[in-house]
Amino acid sequence: MATTYEFPSDLLAGQEELHQVRAELSALLKRLPWSVEPADGFSDDNGWRKVERPASPGWTADEQAEVEKLRRREHELAVFVSTHRFWADVAAEQRMEARSRLKHAHEEASQKKE
Repeated sequence: MATTYEFPSDLLAGQEELHQVRAELSALLKRLPWSVEPADGFSDDNGWRKVERPASPGWTADEQAEVEKLRRREHELAVFVSTHRFWADVAAEQRMEARSRLKHAHEEASQKKE
């Protein structure tokens, strides 16, 4: 049987917020223009596949600030989760499994509610 880990509430909350911030950042980057700076469009079919990009107006100052804010928060949360005091109590050979369990703890919690 797999080991059950009793993750502290602050670690679970940090991991959940990390998931949310990464999802928000990913969604933002998908809807922003492909280039941060204004750039002409291009088409290149000399490689192994054709690459095309439309002209990019670039990102606004607000968009750049939002991306930077989310990246900064993502970094803070990743450091918090990966250096949490909980990991010192987990045997080295079990940390990878425990980390994987933490990443999916929100899924397991929602399955138990159903």
